[in-house]
Amino acid sequence: MSANLRTAAAQLLYLPRIFGLVWATSRLYTTAWAILLVAQGLLPAAVVFLSRLIVDALVDAVGVGTSWDGVRPVLLLGGLMAGVLLLTELFHSAIEWVRTAQSELVRDRISALIHEKSISVDIAYYESAEFHDRLDRARSDANDRSLALLEGTGSLLQNGITLVAMASMLIPYGLWLPPVLLVSTLPALFVVVRFNHRFHLWWQRSTQSRRWTKYYDTMLSSSGAASELRLFNLGGHFMSAYRGIRRRLRAEQLDMVTRQSLARIFAGSTALLISGAAMAWMVWRAFLGLVTLGDLVLFYQAFNRGQGLMRSLLSNVGQIYANSMYIGDLFTFLELEPRVVDPVRPVPIPSPLRDGIAIRQVTFRYPDSEHAALKEFDLVIPAGRTVAIVGPNGAGKSTLVKLLCRFYDPEAGAIQLDGVDIRQLSVEDLRRQITVLFQFPIRYHATAAENIALGDVGAQPSEAQVQAAAESAGVDQTILRLPQGYESLLGRLFVNGTDLSGGEWQRLALARAFVRQAPIIILDEPTSFMDSWAEIEWLDRFRELARGCTVLIITHRFTTARRADEIHVMDQGRIVESGSHAELLAQDGLYARSWTAQINAGTNPPVEASAPEPGMNGQDPGKTPSEALSQANHDLGDRTAFS
Repeated sequence: MSANLRTAAAQLLYLPRIFGLVWATSRLYTTAWAILLVAQGLLPAAVVFLSRLIVDALVDAVGVGTSWDGVRPVLLLGGLMAGVLLLTELFHSAIEWVRTAQSELVRDRISALIHEKSISVDIAYYESAEFHDRLDRARSDANDRSLALLEGTGSLLQNGITLVAMASMLIPYGLWLPPVLLVSTLPALFVVVRFNHRFHLWWQRSTQSRRWTKYYDTMLSSSGAASELRLFNLGGHFMSAYRGIRRRLRAEQLDMVTRQSLARIFAGSTALLISGAAMAWMVWRAFLGLVTLGDLVLFYQAFNRGQGLMRSLLSNVGQIYANSMYIGDLFTFLELEPRVVDPVRPVPIPSPLRDGIAIRQVTFRYPDSEHAALKEFDLVIPAGRTVAIVGPNGAGKSTLVKLLCRFYDPEAGAIQLDGVDIRQLSVEDLRRQITVLFQFPIRYHATAAENIALGDVGAQPSEAQVQAAAESAGVDQTILRLPQGYESLLGRLFVNGTDLSGGEWQRLALARAFVRQAPIIILDEPTSFMDSWAEIEWLDRFRELARGCTVLIITHRFTTARRADEIHVMDQGRIVESGSHAELLAQDGLYARSWTAQINAGTNPPVEASAPEPGMNGQDPGKTPSEALSQANHDLGDRTAFS
């Protein structure tokens, strides 16, 4: 039991923090709430006291007749009782309104804190199952539990005031009566604290299982999984898995509730026995003429209600303890700190970029992984040039993008802009210099214009800038064909939404990247969802857009890579080959073998290695008709060379 008490004391330390949060969020409503609670706490005692006076007045009036002098005391006391009852109802309605306003403000504030922490912590946290457990507990419990804690504290205050008033009315009949009230409710306190503690431990243990039920529920009801669920007949499989976990969770919870119910029956029986003995003692005194009938009514109401208040009071304490444990989960989550942070004195960002990006001897491994995604990695991306990186899956290409954006910091080595380590720069300033098209861009449920404008939401791009970005990405005609053009809602999640094809969504994401107008452009598989004709057209557009920018393209497609000024081949976290398309073919290495295998899988002859290929940032002298035809024929096939 000592361990439980230590745990309870530790959890209760969070109470000042949550009360401070409530006060800072809604001072006016909290003040009104406290005043109303005090008033509501005193009114029940006034009702009990007036009941005694009314009964005694009725006893005195019996046999006197209906004269005004005899009836007046009863009527006056009855009027006072009616006034007190009316005030009780008015205060009850007022406190409900105040509590609703207060709880909505607190709910919004806690949600804002969770959202702020979620977007400020490092990407690395999202690769930890423990973080997702903490996030789930904070998100699912914090709002409701915070409000329940607030209500429990309010009830504790109100019931405490009422109890003190009731106890003060019992003291004249015996100083031992208030302690008897306390003793009669101690078993109930033990039950509440013990089982609330057990339930919270079970709630923490079952976090993973509850997250699995959410996952299966999403798989069974989301549009993203609907096609495969039907094609592979997976519905029954996921339903069975969901039911199995729910069956186990339900059985565990029912077992705890059963044990708690039996303990409550014992505690209730004990309280009933003590209250029966106290009432019998008071009736015996009434038979002896030591107390009046009004005293008997007051004692019954005060002791009975006092006992109920003690149970409620101790139950409030138990609820506060239980809810504080869940609030502990919230503050544990809010105490997470990012590791990727600004330096104490950030260095001004190099602008414009003159030398370029240099990656020097970088080694990096993901959290909880023994395998190095990059090992002593070296790469130079000259300013104003386009560099392509190709390689098999798992070579570390996308990891490179995350390090350049400083989602992670390397464990060794450095990434430099014009010789300045990016860890010496402000994180916000660094990311402002970069625009990225990720391999799997988000499909935002917003209008087409908003989807594009989200690429630079801080700058609030104009309608002309949005349309220019759409034209650069080649998605403007697609948008204009939508029901409301740029104001068309995209996605099928909400009413009147319009969906796009995979390639169209990717072009929209490209427009979102373009509207940012950053000097460094990073594209991770930019044409993976485009067909061959669309890819050729887009590459021509991008060449103009990228003029003067520093560009890094991560791609599997040779048709995209061969237009770069430089191509680097990655394998097992290192650069293994470098050069132009023609130079890499001449080296007869991994790039050349993949190119040959790809060509042999198609029906078209390979493009001659000696054919010049202009870079995306240079002047384009055009292609010979035979070269263009050869490339177009090749583009019709599947060109995922390194997949």
